[in-house]
Amino acid sequence: MSVKIVSEEKRDAKVMKPPANARPHLWFRDMDAELLRIRMAEDMPLAMYINKHAEAKMRNHALSTRDGKTEVMGLLLGEIRRWRDVDYILVRDVATTDLDATSVSVKFDSAGFEKLFENLDLAGFDYVIVGWYHSHPGYGCFLSDTDVKTHSGIFVSPNHVAVVIDPQHFEIAGFRLRSGKAGKVDFAVYWDEYDDPYGGLMRVKA
Repeated sequence: MSVKIVSEEKRDAKVMKPPANARPHLWFRDMDAELLRIRMAEDMPLAMYINKHAEAKMRNHALSTRDGKTEVMGLLLGEIRRWRDVDYILVRDVATTDLDATSVSVKFDSAGFEKLFENLDLAGFDYVIVGWYHSHPGYGCFLSDTDVKTHSGIFVSPNHVAVVIDPQHFEIAGFRLRSGKAGKVDFAVYWDEYDDPYGGLMRVKA
């Protein structure tokens, strides 16, 4: 199979309003979360929206190696959408495989690519790879020089994103490259209309 990366397919962005059910990540600082809520109220898209199930997979993957302090990584699957002439990323799922990892480095295990392709096939929708995620256990959220080289060598579209998770300090951040330098991007976690068990009004028949 061929891995579908958005820059290779040159897909047109779907014109769609960003998800209505979205909120800042619980690992954001209070000030950052409040600024994000203000931005979301402006009816302009954020850079990225991550489905709550994809977010849980990334977060739990990072937390699973928290005690051993080894890094994890995976791919972000989704699509590019557009609203009010602004592109944004919708991350609908993630995929990973066996890893060759230490506390300061991570890569896909050379014997794990067949498993990765199988996991990609399980996505169940027509995706493109819109970026990647990895963890920095105990080191904070940033893109190292090695991360920048990895990102710029594979994810060449200006829309491609990188999510970094620090499971030791319970931090998460999104990044993009601009002129070879990493800059933070804002994002929210979203859920589908009937996917939040506590959303909406509960009506009881008389």
